[in-house]
Amino acid sequence: MHEMSLTESVVEILREEARRQGFSRVKTVWLEIGALGGVEPEAMEFCFDVVTRGTLAEGARLEIIRTPGRGYCLDCGEESPLEERFGACPKCGGNHMQMTGGDQLRVKELEVD
Repeated sequence: MHEMSLTESVVEILREEARRQGFSRVKTVWLEIGALGGVEPEAMEFCFDVVTRGTLAEGARLEIIRTPGRGYCLDCGEESPLEERFGACPKCGGNHMQMTGGDQLRVKELEVD
């Protein structure tokens, strides 16, 4: 389950931001997860509860913002929703889609004390 190591990285980001900005407790984390990122949001939620124990984010609420996949078709020049990484263009059926969004995993916002 790679979500465990991803969640550990998120907690490290929280620690770094706490040092940089001078807060001592995280109350809420808004985490943006792209549909094409290969990350299971439910697994991240489970891992967050485990990994944050004994840290500045213990008891914090995790809010997951799911972002859809987007792609640009090199055949027809249209941008459209993309359901899978190597999917065909929903407009022309071409197989030359370049992903333009939906693969991110990032801390979007924090509520802190």
